[in-house]
Amino acid sequence: MSEVKLAAETRTEFGKGAARRIRRDSKVPAVVYGHGAEPVHITLPGHELLLALRTPNVLLSLDIEGKTQLAIPKAVQRDAIKGFLEHVDLLLVKRGEKVTVEVFVQTEGELAPGSFLLEHVLNTLTVEAEATHIPESVTVSIAGLEAGASIHAKDIPLPKGTTLAIDEDAVVLQVLSAQAEEPSEGEAAGTEAAEA
Repeated sequence: MSEVKLAAETRTEFGKGAARRIRRDSKVPAVVYGHGAEPVHITLPGHELLLALRTPNVLLSLDIEGKTQLAIPKAVQRDAIKGFLEHVDLLLVKRGEKVTVEVFVQTEGELAPGSFLLEHVLNTLTVEAEATHIPESVTVSIAGLEAGASIHAKDIPLPKGTTLAIDEDAVVLQVLSAQAEEPSEGEAAGTEAAEA
């Protein structure tokens, strides 16, 4: 996993008005917390942060007043309509430290021939990994699976140094048989009339 370097500025103004002014300057208000330290209120460059957050569980290297600190995003607030970033909560991490994060579950391969549906019971898997080696996603094969088959958390191969942080018997994916729709009473009566 690569680090994204961002220059951060500490901020002393708080509230809606201050946040609006920050966003007008194409910046994003953020709070950095963790390791028992007092939360630090900062502003980050909006465009660079938006690009960085496209990578799930991105590791941010923040330059705060000449001091470099590593952080991962914990909560991201976006405008519901326009999608721009409104506020970000960041968690301080250290190299070698283990963190609990959610990673996306991706599938590869094709289900067995027939009318089967793949249900994603969980779209993400909660894992524990070193802060500087968080996987972006995990991949599991669904090749040849038929109705009734399930993939549990323990069945998903994890990268070295990554461990499950949820029940290993939790169902992540399951294969269902596609149900044919029952004809409605009107359609059934129409078919019988046509046959008569």
